[in-house]
Amino acid sequence: MTTHALPDSGSTSSPSAPGVSFLTVGTGRIAYESVGDGPLIVLSHGIGDLRQSYRFLAPLLAEAGYRVVSADLRGHGDSSTGWPSISRADVASDLLALIRHLGGPAVVVGQSLSGGAATIAAAQAPGLVRAVVELNPFTRVPKTDLGAMLRVGRYRRGGLLMGATVAFRSLRVWLRYLDTAYPGKPADWADYTAVLRAKLSEPGRMEQFLKTMKTNGSDAEAQLPHVACPALIVMGSADPDFPDPAAEGAAIVAALPAGVGSLEIIDGAGHYLHAECPAQVAALVTRFLADRVDV
Repeated sequence: MTTHALPDSGSTSSPSAPGVSFLTVGTGRIAYESVGDGPLIVLSHGIGDLRQSYRFLAPLLAEAGYRVVSADLRGHGDSSTGWPSISRADVASDLLALIRHLGGPAVVVGQSLSGGAATIAAAQAPGLVRAVVELNPFTRVPKTDLGAMLRVGRYRRGGLLMGATVAFRSLRVWLRYLDTAYPGKPADWADYTAVLRAKLSEPGRMEQFLKTMKTNGSDAEAQLPHVACPALIVMGSADPDFPDPAAEGAAIVAALPAGVGSLEIIDGAGHYLHAECPAQVAALVTRFLADRVDV
């Protein structure tokens, strides 16, 4: 395990991007956009967010020589609504369909719930997934630590705001959670959250987002022993979703087969480290791929 310091974020990239494409999956559509040329990397975001959360990381990976595709989760962003469920297994299925459509194989980068989806995709289709990078992933079944709720302020705030988001079906509370989950704000924070607020205010969007809360991660945790490709777990030390982010990352690595997983910690980063410190995440990802993956 390696710990890295968190640099200041000074990027001013726009929160939106042109060139969206769509893939039909069943009766729905998954939105995605592509930048760069080279070996394929697919980026998948977390719940209640947008593919544009990778607006800083995607161009950095493209500059490093990769074709980078950022996808909206089903029910999120520009993807269609009306999905009956949005579990990690559902998202894994969508990602594999996208990789097949794009000609695969791919490296899958998944944040939060999508970290668990990346685990499932790698276990189910090893021929399509060369490696996985999981950013603050919910890959194991989360367990509330009541003692840590009393001791760790960021964990208490994050848990209460997440619970209130579900209980009151409140977009306003969700945005308060995001404020806690980003201890370091990108330069375009106000613009990005305005875009996100508008998107989640569209008919059906909040209902779809809340469906992500109805699964507990057991589907992903069960697949950890079956992942054969290299896996990099990156945790932010200030992530409010875990009482001890480093311990959570170490537990995921321990559940993978021996030699498959490695762990990196970014000191001071929250749950959305790919937007807080994209240059640092890009450096970790490109080094991991150069050292562990034949692309």
